[in-house]
Amino acid sequence: MTWSQRMNSAIEYIEGNLDGVLSFEDVAKVACCSKYHFHRMFFSSFKITCAEYIRRRKLTLAAVEILNSDKKIVDIALMYGYDSPNAFTRAFRNIHGINPSTARSSAVTLSSYNRVFFPMENKGGEKMNYKIIEIPKFKVIGKSKSFEFEKFVKEGPKFWKEYVGSNDYQKLFRLSDGRPGLKTDAPLLSAYFPKENGKRDEFIDVLGLEATSELDSSGFAVHTVPSAIYAEFNCTYKASMKTNRYIYGEWFSSTGHERDGNKPDIVAYFPIPFRPMNEMCVRWWIPVIGKQ
Repeated sequence: MTWSQRMNSAIEYIEGNLDGVLSFEDVAKVACCSKYHFHRMFFSSFKITCAEYIRRRKLTLAAVEILNSDKKIVDIALMYGYDSPNAFTRAFRNIHGINPSTARSSAVTLSSYNRVFFPMENKGGEKMNYKIIEIPKFKVIGKSKSFEFEKFVKEGPKFWKEYVGSNDYQKLFRLSDGRPGLKTDAPLLSAYFPKENGKRDEFIDVLGLEATSELDSSGFAVHTVPSAIYAEFNCTYKASMKTNRYIYGEWFSSTGHERDGNKPDIVAYFPIPFRPMNEMCVRWWIPVIGKQ
């Protein structure tokens, strides 16, 4: 089954269960991939988190139900997963701009969010160079924080911007004084560790340095990056998010590569002296299953 077929099967599953209980774990299983991988494939393809897509689709159908049936609004709220009428009213108002009762009693304009299909747009012809490498096991020392994916999209950039401006970050940077790591050759790293066994769809985001026995780890988190096969992509800091969206939105589906389970995505940063941060070299390492 191709990536397009797997993703569209997952979307079909979502659409068929909007008026029932939707388990994100089950959605990812339909796509035959991890929750972490599905989150990123979905967001990179459609520029919206899967949770927000489900919310908008539920409220689109709820509005249709309100207009075209005589069911009680509280029953419609329950049908689409809202145990509290107040929570349903708030969510409905956020999408449609009015209360559910107003939608039924007046000739009003309502919003709709259409079903998506994968790939949403087949551009074709775009070129992105990559190579497959093996990186041995190493440790990363630094600041770490757990995020749910949807919260990371909204809050992650602000959190890390504030951290980089803190004294704690300066202390971290002084541990190596910008020297590159022995195994990654990078002076600064980010690592994204999926937490597939947790109750929530979380991952651990780490900003730090390649650890050595000489570095004082007191006050910092230390995480182990297992040995893995990686697809390596190079870009600038300015283009780093666009590159990541390309990897998860197009590269996996066009090449047929599979992401390697719970192993972390790694970002290596290579600052250029006396040059703007946007021109800094960035290297994405995405763990993939080695093809025999």
